[in-house]
Amino acid sequence: MMAWNRMIVAAGVGTLLGLAVLRADEGMWTFDNPPRQQWRERYQFEPSDAWLDHLRLSSIRLIDGSSGGSASFVSPDGLILTNQHVAAGQLQKLSTATRDLVRDGYYAATRDAELKLPDLEANVLVSYEDVTGRVQGAVRPGASDAEAAAARRATIATIEKDSLDRTGLRSDVVTLYAGGEYWLYRYKKYTDLRLVFAPEEQIAYFGGDYDNFTFPRHDLDITFLRAYDNGQPVKTAHHLRWSPTGAVDGEFIVLSGLPGSTDRLLTMTQIAYQRDVGNPLQKRVWEARRNTLLAYGRNSPEAARRAASTVRSLENSLKRLVGQQQGLANPRIISRKADDEASLRRAVAANPAWQSAYGGAWTRLDTLYRDVPALAPRLAFSTLAPSRLGGYATTLVRYEREAQKPSDERLDEFRDSRLEALRFSLLSTAPVYPDMEEAVLTGWLAEARAVLGPDDPFVRAALQGREPPLVAREVVAGTTLADVAARRRLLDEGVSTSADPLIELARRIDPIGRELREWQDSTLRSVEASAGQQIAGARFAVLGKSVYPDATFTLRLGYGRVLGYEEDTTLVPWKTTFYGLYDRAEGFAEKPPFTLPARWKARRDRLALGTPLNFVYTADTIGGNSGSPIVNRAGDLVGLNFDSNQQKLANRYLYIDEAEGSRAIAIHSAAVLEALAKVYDAAPLVRELTPPAAATR
Repeated sequence: MMAWNRMIVAAGVGTLLGLAVLRADEGMWTFDNPPRQQWRERYQFEPSDAWLDHLRLSSIRLIDGSSGGSASFVSPDGLILTNQHVAAGQLQKLSTATRDLVRDGYYAATRDAELKLPDLEANVLVSYEDVTGRVQGAVRPGASDAEAAAARRATIATIEKDSLDRTGLRSDVVTLYAGGEYWLYRYKKYTDLRLVFAPEEQIAYFGGDYDNFTFPRHDLDITFLRAYDNGQPVKTAHHLRWSPTGAVDGEFIVLSGLPGSTDRLLTMTQIAYQRDVGNPLQKRVWEARRNTLLAYGRNSPEAARRAASTVRSLENSLKRLVGQQQGLANPRIISRKADDEASLRRAVAANPAWQSAYGGAWTRLDTLYRDVPALAPRLAFSTLAPSRLGGYATTLVRYEREAQKPSDERLDEFRDSRLEALRFSLLSTAPVYPDMEEAVLTGWLAEARAVLGPDDPFVRAALQGREPPLVAREVVAGTTLADVAARRRLLDEGVSTSADPLIELARRIDPIGRELREWQDSTLRSVEASAGQQIAGARFAVLGKSVYPDATFTLRLGYGRVLGYEEDTTLVPWKTTFYGLYDRAEGFAEKPPFTLPARWKARRDRLALGTPLNFVYTADTIGGNSGSPIVNRAGDLVGLNFDSNQQKLANRYLYIDEAEGSRAIAIHSAAVLEALAKVYDAAPLVRELTPPAAATR
């Protein structure tokens, strides 16, 4: 979920399904509009409001800087379940040269041994409110796109601040349907999170990149955390009951999680931009960052350890992006998208009132997107964000200036309602490695110069005619920003008199960044918001609320069946087992990445090898759903989402039907208990997950 991609694309206009019927188990549904009709007609499932409320209040959004994932409460004492790969960044930050929690895993047998995480935040959606009327009503008739955008931003800032002051809850106004709706989401926030259990990465990511986005899989991609408040474990009345037996073949399931972003509502013009400009540019950004870290990691085993979690994340993102591009190169998918848009536009054109209100939106976007490709590289590379220290410096420089403005006139991330989260991230206790920061900044500045050219304003301001290695070496060696106390002092006292070389670099590039941000806000985002609202109005007029919005890393519902599939000329089973894990390891003679951790080899005979390990199911998911709990009709947790297969990758732009082999992949709840008890000797954790009353259900 790279921030630049969201800024450039500002996801969300076009048509989802035109006039077509929803396809099979499709949809990432908001809790205010669950797919009750589909559940009832397809699965004879009619949950009560209390059932849905319990699932929502048991579900968690995890935020780690600019990334995040899904999770859930699974005990009354604040125990949280997510994926190892979601928590891997925190595990890396807790690790040292002599204690590698990513490689070796960790288990806290007692509460005193639970390790506090540096900068992970957990959010629970406790309430939501439709504020569409207030936001859209703030725009006066005849306002320009830029004036309309400014009015909406000011109103959103006021709504968020008023809610925060009144409730004390994190309050975010969420844009849905590209501006067709605005909702105020209020979150209970937990910032004292502690590590309870994580397996070795080799078993969480068994098969490595070869097996990534494939099935059959054999991964125990789990991590347990615990939420604390005032030094004590949080008492969570709403938590998911663990199913010892887990999912079964053909079973109906519901998924609750936070899909990061989809682009199913884009117009054909925007899709063409993604295919031809946006995605190739994103690929270059991620490849540049990955290649820099790989080169740095070759310096020593310790350097490789420091870079490993980010490298894995980038490689995962790149592999997903390749699959998405293949989808956009598929004539059948593009044809379906074009047909859906044409259907909606024909319906609008056939109604004079609709045509008057909505018909010009597509043309306005066509005109806008003639200018976006030329600016896209500047938007992508005119930043120091790939460097943690560079990001700190940029935030501090901008904060000083933004804090002087009224809240409703600031950049979004500096509104009063966002400052607590900004401070939490800026004052992270995670270690900073100067040599890695120097390598990252050198690589980034060199790539920016290669892409933008030496005469680009950002390149001139950043380098001042010098070479990237020299600039990076000077600013990293001279900065104090690796020290939390120094960052706190600059945040509280300001940076106007600071001679810190990294602060000075951030000051030099800030005018360029602000100029680009102004274009985004006053031109790109404003036109997309106005046109998006029109197209959403058209969609509502034609289809009502029978469609769902694009994913926005907010809580959503998915549903489907546990189900195998056909691939080419063979059948793929719905599950794998521990038998398959050991067979795959032996089949490759345990050569990396098919090696087994020592304890898994030593304790093989303890396991019931026929226990299901991973399974596939048909629910509609995407990145961000990692860590999403999967529950059965009773609301019991039967699995944990962690991946998808190759067939599913193109679903960023269009739902890929279950008949085409599109599947999400999960860890089976029975496998978790089996491994905890028999491989990790974690009997207390098993008892917490399955207390006597639950064990008999």
